[in-house]
Amino acid sequence: RCKNVSVSFWNSYWMLPSDVCGKNCFWEAAFRYNYMKTHPSEKMHLAVVACGERLEETVTMLRSAIIFSIKPLQFHIFAEDQLHESFKNILDGFTNEGKVNYTLYPITFPTESAAEWKKLFKPCASQRLFLPLILKNVDSLLYVDTDVLFLRPVDDIWSFLGKFNSTQIAAMAPEHEEPRIGWYNRFARHPYYGVTGINSGVMLMNMTRIRRKYFKNDMTPVRLQWGEILMPLLKKYKLNITWGDQDLLNIMFFHNPESLYVFPCQWNYRPDHCIYGSNCKEAEEEGIFILHGNRGVYHDDKQPTFRAVYEAIKNYSFGDDLVHSLLQPLELELRKTTHTYCGRVYQVFVKQLTKSVRDLYARRSKGR
Repeated sequence: RCKNVSVSFWNSYWMLPSDVCGKNCFWEAAFRYNYMKTHPSEKMHLAVVACGERLEETVTMLRSAIIFSIKPLQFHIFAEDQLHESFKNILDGFTNEGKVNYTLYPITFPTESAAEWKKLFKPCASQRLFLPLILKNVDSLLYVDTDVLFLRPVDDIWSFLGKFNSTQIAAMAPEHEEPRIGWYNRFARHPYYGVTGINSGVMLMNMTRIRRKYFKNDMTPVRLQWGEILMPLLKKYKLNITWGDQDLLNIMFFHNPESLYVFPCQWNYRPDHCIYGSNCKEAEEEGIFILHGNRGVYHDDKQPTFRAVYEAIKNYSFGDDLVHSLLQPLELELRKTTHTYCGRVYQVFVKQLTKSVRDLYARRSKGR
């Protein structure tokens, strides 16, 4: 898969150089193949929390997950009640695209502290903290923010579950690659993981392990389980946290660093990776795997590179030719963004996406 394979219905313009996968391509591809081979019928569980004006953004994220994924997908969508009917009307059409099922859930918090959790950071954001307690029958889960876009199969990030060692319960990417522009290491008034903290917008969880684990903490010498530690953490740090639930996760993994698997930055690529100059070297080598358009960059003109990718996926219709309906128009739009720092490295926005399209057509040609 890492070599330049000729596909008859593609013109040479869309073929990738032989080193597109980067230096670790062979071994990572072999690992993913072996994991999928030993977990052939495994359903991938993906969760998202949507409130306010996030319907379109969430649907676009789900669309990106469907386009390239191989194994069955189960969506767990936590949304405000007034959004449920709209989600149902749209997603009922998505299920015809193949291996896709969904369940809609209301936004729920522990009764005795619901008001505090609701007003923490953005509306509904802290819902993600309670997923292990709500989805009791789900063994593993990929949580993503609504402003995430998959540029390669969900299967590939899902396969990292097989890389967890015996102590790891979750995986996230660093908040920053460059400490000089890091937020946590410059401004945080609470403990945080590692050098620059972690970003919870893409979070892979072994929820069985999370539910079983007893966490070290700075509140009591007694270790506490997930459901026991959340409210005490909020009470202790609520005057010192800025980013809500993400800060609480940073505190937890500061005290339990052995429990976290850290993704490279191309699995959670955000504007901070390019707005001051490119600082995600893995994306430069292999392209962006998951795009995270935080700070509303899909909906304003501040980062047109991010917006171009979002608009391309939002406007793509299932069944259309991906080369002519997605890739070619997207590259034309990206070329218009070279006046920005992110636009100067626009190739990283299409490098993996192009490979994902090529791989998809290769699978189809083999009758998969």
